[in-house]
Amino acid sequence: MNRLSCALVTVALCAAVIGSVGAPLITAVARSEDVPLGAAQWTLTITLFTGAIAGPVLGRLGAGPLRRRTILGALGVVAVGGVLTVLPLPFAALLVGRALQGVGIALVPLLVSVARSTLQQDRAASTIASLSVASTVGIGVGYPLIGLVDQVLGLRAAYGTGLAITLVALAVAWGAIPVDEPGPRPRIDVPGALLLGVGTLGLLFLVAEPALWGLPAAVVGVLAGTVTVLAAWVIVELRVDEPLVDLRLVARPTVAVANLAMLVAGIGMYLLFSDLTRYVQVPDGAPYGFALPGVAAGAALIPFSVLGFVAGKVVPRSVVRLGPRGTFAASSGLVVAAAVVFAVGRDDLVAVLVALAVLGLGVGGASAVMPRLVLDGTPQSETASVMAVNQIARAVGFSIGSALAGFLLARATPDGALLPAQGGYVAVALWSTVPAVASAVILMSARRGAVSVRAA
Repeated sequence: MNRLSCALVTVALCAAVIGSVGAPLITAVARSEDVPLGAAQWTLTITLFTGAIAGPVLGRLGAGPLRRRTILGALGVVAVGGVLTVLPLPFAALLVGRALQGVGIALVPLLVSVARSTLQQDRAASTIASLSVASTVGIGVGYPLIGLVDQVLGLRAAYGTGLAITLVALAVAWGAIPVDEPGPRPRIDVPGALLLGVGTLGLLFLVAEPALWGLPAAVVGVLAGTVTVLAAWVIVELRVDEPLVDLRLVARPTVAVANLAMLVAGIGMYLLFSDLTRYVQVPDGAPYGFALPGVAAGAALIPFSVLGFVAGKVVPRSVVRLGPRGTFAASSGLVVAAAVVFAVGRDDLVAVLVALAVLGLGVGGASAVMPRLVLDGTPQSETASVMAVNQIARAVGFSIGSALAGFLLARATPDGALLPAQGGYVAVALWSTVPAVASAVILMSARRGAVSVRAA
């Protein structure tokens, strides 16, 4: 069982590194492909978007006897995406490759399902907590490595490192993931997946493309189309026999509130994360920043990763004292603290590193406690499906946060300049506190409401 636990965490870490490859290379992509930073930001945003859409599809497949094949097939898709990022093809092909790599982000619910159904209870609980913070830890591993390869060998070699990591994950999964018991094969709600994808993409375009806001008719059209498509998706999910997302299950108060809190918190977390990662990549010659070389800029994310890992170990003890909701609220408070530290000490490298460390603690804490919130009272057979919905909430929140960071920083960039004004970074950091606070209020208010109902 120890072998399986290690294998699951290894695959999750590899998927996290692959998913995060885009962030340390945004500036390099803009220069190499001769595109604006806002366009280069899509190499990260589109990966998160694909993860959000692939999550429920993989989760539905993970509820049947195809779990092992689904995990291996998903890693195969990620490998194909890695090939597209390595080849010297146009920028559009790079975006397609990064989109395919986003499928790896959606693997975590499946890995959680394997752990919950195969490992003993104590081992399963610790493994699930480790899987939940794998994305945070993977960033600390991936950023310095990818930054070093980019600095020494160039952009395509850096993406080639992501491809190599994918092949490692595929080999580990092939050797360790158990074969599932025979049973009925689940159906995939293809119309639901298409409607969810189109609706989410429309939402991201509204946030990420500043040019749209100069065309009121286009904004109204995209907004109306997005609302219509998402409404149609809800209708489809309520009527089909095997929906992509069981909205009735998701509508349980505990699950719905946890997912809403995760979505809102994800916006704030990734808004600040994207802001800080862009800030430490500011090159030499700018009137602000630290002119860190690629490797050092990547290494600046190590505090984020280390404290995220620490959070995964601390959360079980904090849950005993604060409860799951209190722990999540405290984690959101750390995001606010990180934003304030950056805003005050933005000209001091040590202060920026402290902000990253505090942010890692907040992101890791929220991620580690989330399975406790969404799986409470959930049947074991629905683990993958419920976690996949939570993955949607998390990935959509992260996608919106990433896109919103690109939008706000683009608005703070003077005409003809490559880099935003320093005040733009500060404004983005302060904006990140709004969803962080809102997510804590959502959870704690729901708790009070539940208590009031029971008392009545």
